[in-house]
This record gives sequence, structure tokens and C-alpha cells, in this order.
Amino acid sequence: MIFNYKVFAFILLLGNICTAQVQKEIAPPANIKSIVFKSSYEGDQFPIVKIGESVNLTFDDLYADEKDYYYKIEHCNYNWSPSKLLKSQFLDGIDDQRIMRYQNSLSTIQPYTNYKLTLPNQQTKFKVTGNYILKVVDNTGEVIFSRRFAVYKELVQVGAVTKRSRNFDIIDKAQRLEFFINSPDYELVNPQQEVKVALIKNSNFSTMITGLKPQFISGNQLIYKYDKEATFEGGNEYFWFDTKEIRVANNSIAKVKLTNRYNHYLYTNEIRKDKPYTYNPDINGDFYIRSIDGTGQNPDHEADYSFIRFSLEYNNTIGLDKIYVYGKFNNYALTDENLLKFNEETNTLNTAILLKQGFYNYKFVKVNGEGITDLNFICGNFWQTENTYTILVYYREFGNNYDSIIGIGSASSTDISN
Repeated sequence: MIFNYKVFAFILLLGNICTAQVQKEIAPPANIKSIVFKSSYEGDQFPIVKIGESVNLTFDDLYADEKDYYYKIEHCNYNWSPSKLLKSQFLDGIDDQRIMRYQNSLSTIQPYTNYKLTLPNQQTKFKVTGNYILKVVDNTGEVIFSRRFAVYKELVQVGAVTKRSRNFDIIDKAQRLEFFINSPDYELVNPQQEVKVALIKNSNFSTMITGLKPQFISGNQLIYKYDKEATFEGGNEYFWFDTKEIRVANNSIAKVKLTNRYNHYLYTNEIRKDKPYTYNPDINGDFYIRSIDGTGQNPDHEADYSFIRFSLEYNNTIGLDKIYVYGKFNNYALTDENLLKFNEETNTLNTAILLKQGFYNYKFVKVNGEGITDLNFICGNFWQTENTYTILVYYREFGNNYDSIIGIGSASSTDISN
């Protein structure tokens, strides 16, 4: 048989392309709800922890049949492509283990099974820092959903401040980050090439900015003072609702009905893009499961579900564009479930989403006919908006074949300056 080098080279190239693909988070099926994946740090929406610290996952299966679920872990490069590390190189122990902690719902109209997982645990510990993907799979190995998290060591110091944009075209709408990396006790070799950063607004990966190199190097300090490249749209504060008392209407809920499930009808939201900015405390798109019904001791398996009926006023500026309701509760995804539909009788856009009791942030986003998403067309865009920013610092040490995380930083626009 004659060996075909061209075919072999093509196969190798195809393999490299496949392995370099970015690992995106996989959305769950309709029966999987209320995925909460966090650390113990207040305010985080996805886990960023020091190596050795815990991350916690909870989720519900509405089939309530105590199905067997397993978890798998992958290590990724700074750009979320799979790293070249073997599992034995980034894990102490093994993954592909069954999730053993689960409990059926108690005294709820909607039955479900609540699952819990803590990492690291006796079977699985992390050896190295970097980006990770947690995958939950069923007993056939099919991925049910996945989530990102990050593990770091504090080897460098990261400082950051928020500033108004210097671009007069967007000065009333944008915020930018200036930051520096100090490494007094850790030598950074070739930082222009080996140090990489990721800037994330409100823990939402769709906002992530990468590819920035230090503009100045002063001793052991890397300085980043970009104008356009480190600029984010300010957006607006999120709408909110609270269903901790499932039978009671409140400031955001117009009425409650009970059919085969509870139904919470939210007040119709108005389009805010042409209205002045008004400060309204929010949790930057996040949600918290909570309930004061029943014993209220453990909302993970005591909180009930209800259909949240969203409503948005319609006007001609929307036209035929698609409008979605958007927040951490659906991992900022744009799916048929959260697509609003026009109601001719009320001249509003509406949808209903089954959600667990709790406090939720949400907003509305527009997707035009060309598939371009505008996060602020409905809610407005203001430089004053309170946002939080996270900076992840990656470094590939000489001789290593993976990107470690050597420091993190954060900033809030509550302290924004010119």
C-alpha cells in the first residue's frame, strides 16, 4: 500500500483545527432548570477561585426521576480552546464520577430533583490553574450542559479603575478600563507575548475583551491605558422581580394566578432608551433562589416553580426585529423560550418562562434581521450605569504547554471618573 503524505497532512491539519475550537457553554434541555454555579464569594456569577478553594453547582431536573448524572472536567487555554494537558496533568484523582448528592422537592406543585456538586472533592482535585469547563453528562455520556470556571494563583497584583470614554461620539454611553499588573516577586519573561488578559463585564462572557498587550512596561509593572480597545457599553440597570412569596403580588408583579402552576404577571416594562438615566440597585443580571413559603429553610428543594409572564410595550421602532428577555437565569442565551411574541390586543410583546422562586434580574435585547444583537436598544445606554468588571491575567511559563492564571483584578463603575 502506498502511503499518501498529503492525506496524512490534511488529517493532521483537520485535527489541529478541531482541537483549537473554542469550548462554548452548552445550554441545557428544557427539563434542566435553575443552574447555579458559584464560589463562596459574594456577587460572583461564575466561579473564579484560588486553587484549593471550592466551587458549588446546583441544578434541578423537572422529570424528578432521580436520574444518574456524572461530571467531567476539561482544562482550556486562555482563549477557551482545549489545552494539551492530559487529565492526569491537571487533575489529582479522576472525574467522570456520579453526582451523589440529590434530593426530591418537598411540598411543591412542580416536582423536581435537586442535584448538588462541590469541587474539589475526595475524588477530584485540581493540580494547575487556568480555565476549566465542567460538563454534566448522563449515563450514556451525552453532555446535558456545561459551564465555565477559573482557578488561579495570586502571583501578581492587578489594579484597575473605570473611566468615561474619551471618544466624544460615545462619551455619554461608554465606560473603559485602565489597569496595571504588578509582579514584584514573580518574574514575567517576554510579557508582550506570554502575558494575556481577559476583561469581562458583569460576568457575562459575551462581553469579553481579549488580545490586549501592555502599552508600557515600567520596572515590574505592566500598564494598560487603552481608549477604544478597553471600552464597554455602559448599558442600564436591570429590571427585577421577586417571587419569594409565591402567592403575593408586589412592586414588580401585577397579579398572581394559580392554574396547574403558579403564574406571575409582571407589570409591562417600558422602552427606556430615550429616557434619562435613573439609578436603581441591581445585581447585574444575576438571580438568587429563595423562598419564605413553607419552612423556608432550604429553598434548593423547597422552593416551587411558576410561570413568569414578561411584558414589554411595543412601538414602531422595534418593527419586525426579535426581542428576547435576557439574564443569568438562562445564562444570557437567546433561545425560542425567551423570545417575545406580539399581542395585537394589548400592543405588547410577551412570553412566559418557568422559573424557580427567587429574586431575578432581567433585561430585553434586540436582534435585527441580519442577526446583529443590540443589548441596549430597549433599555438604554448610559455612562453612569453601575457595572462590575473582572480582569483575568494569564501567563505561559517557559517550558509549559498551558496557560496558567496568575492573578485577577476587579473594578466597579460606581467609582467612575473622567
